[in-house]
Amino acid sequence: MPSNLKELKISQTGIDLLHNPLLNKGTAFTEAERTEFELHSWLPCYVSTMDEQLQRIRENFDRLETPLEKYIQLRALQDRNETLFYAFILKNIEDALPIIYTPTVGQACEEYSHIFRFPRGLYICTGTIDLIGQIMSRVKEIDLIVATDGEGILGIGDQGIGGMGISIGKLSLYTAGAGIPPSVCLPVTLDVGTNNESLLADPLYLGVRQERLRGDAYFDFVDRFVQGVKRHRPNALIQWEDFSKQNAFSILERYRGDMLSFNDDIQGTGAMGLAGILSALRISRQELTDQVFIVFGAGAGGIGIAQQIHTALIQQGLSAEEAKRRIYAIDSHGLITEGRGGVDEYKKLFAHQPNLTSDWRLENANEVSLLDTVINVKATVLIGTSGQPNTFTEKIAKGMLANTPRPIIFPLSNPTAKTEAQPIDLYRWTDGKAIVATGSPFPDVEYNGVQCRIGQGNNAFVFPGIGLGAIAVRARQITDEMCTAAAFALHEATPPDKSAVFPPIGQFREVAECVAIAVAQEAIRSGIAEIEQVDRVEETIKERMWHPTYVPYQRG
Repeated sequence: MPSNLKELKISQTGIDLLHNPLLNKGTAFTEAERTEFELHSWLPCYVSTMDEQLQRIRENFDRLETPLEKYIQLRALQDRNETLFYAFILKNIEDALPIIYTPTVGQACEEYSHIFRFPRGLYICTGTIDLIGQIMSRVKEIDLIVATDGEGILGIGDQGIGGMGISIGKLSLYTAGAGIPPSVCLPVTLDVGTNNESLLADPLYLGVRQERLRGDAYFDFVDRFVQGVKRHRPNALIQWEDFSKQNAFSILERYRGDMLSFNDDIQGTGAMGLAGILSALRISRQELTDQVFIVFGAGAGGIGIAQQIHTALIQQGLSAEEAKRRIYAIDSHGLITEGRGGVDEYKKLFAHQPNLTSDWRLENANEVSLLDTVINVKATVLIGTSGQPNTFTEKIAKGMLANTPRPIIFPLSNPTAKTEAQPIDLYRWTDGKAIVATGSPFPDVEYNGVQCRIGQGNNAFVFPGIGLGAIAVRARQITDEMCTAAAFALHEATPPDKSAVFPPIGQFREVAECVAIAVAQEAIRSGIAEIEQVDRVEETIKERMWHPTYVPYQRG
């Protein structure tokens, strides 16, 4: 379905039309359309307006008690009427976004095989990978694919085929935020098995019941999928989503140079984190180059943030080595140093000399803790992507406050149960001085009579705009510089606030447009865009954004 038409010619009629979610209007089909498309008697006689339909959806939404029930309701709506689904999301964005994506989507992925209602997207498994050419040749025009293998779902790990919930959710945000038409979006699950024993033992599990492919067999599987896409949909953007941390970096590096693709967990999280830091420094009136950063949790998201900070520091005039000396990454084995065991290849950029801690005063002589690092490097910015709840303790918060009058502390892990600290505690421990953002939504906090809005560091502010910007100018690849442009655009789109460092979620679509414009302009500036009319970028972006409204149908 084209993005913004005044009229659409279609050939389907009767029950077939009502079963097409891209075209179905439900009770909003006009009398003329009911006659033209043989819909009389298939629908109640009353012709509803979209507003009346939305009221009905909202009433049912409010009757449901649990987030998972609301998730199932909205997914069912999406499967029967996509236009109404997106109209509801945009009208109720603050209530709907936590349902269709984090944190509720995590539970939906865990229970995917038990709440399965209707197929959506492609399930490419070990038994069908040989047919990838036939499969992709039957797919209609597609601009955007979100693909996952389900191994690194949010903070809950391997969910096998349940990862499809992530691909569907991400594409819902692309459409709701960036206005990419649902008709050109394709969710994909690469079902290479699962190592989750509870799934393998579940009689209702819908995925391949085998241990995950590893090594050459795994990368051969992914490569065959990529070649199928490139052969039949060469201009499509692939967003890699929720792979294990090592596979995420390996796949990104393997394909980023020769096809349009990016990894939101790495690059999107990095841009989001940098944007939040920039906005926090606007509040504290400090410079980026004067900060010392600790990233606690060195997975895809944490290293992605570290990489974006490193890039931004270099852009601000530091050398690569000087920038590295400002960033300290900590994983499950402790501070990352050269020669230390358990350091994956993708972390090594941020490995410091092993003698770094030789003159440190340590709480325990046998290990270097997060608190030790905070105190000895005099950290001013602390980012949490560890998935370890309650690890930002009172001692750590007070240690940060000793280093700077306005410590920046972002417990970004989600879902909510995985957050490194509760915002109210961080305010109490720092006498209200900390600048706080979280990964999951939290209510406003009142401290000493001051109402503080807790900004949500949600990648949804970034990745829809990155995708739209790249697609709109037909970029050949997505570069680190394009992601940095996205970070600065998000920062600039964030209203000045005494506490919040991210926009209200209600500005979701406006922010996506700003990010898309900045990304498209950077692609043109870098010479990697096929469309090079920089003076028309803003107009091009606006023209491409689909809006969920009913257009008149004509038989054709």
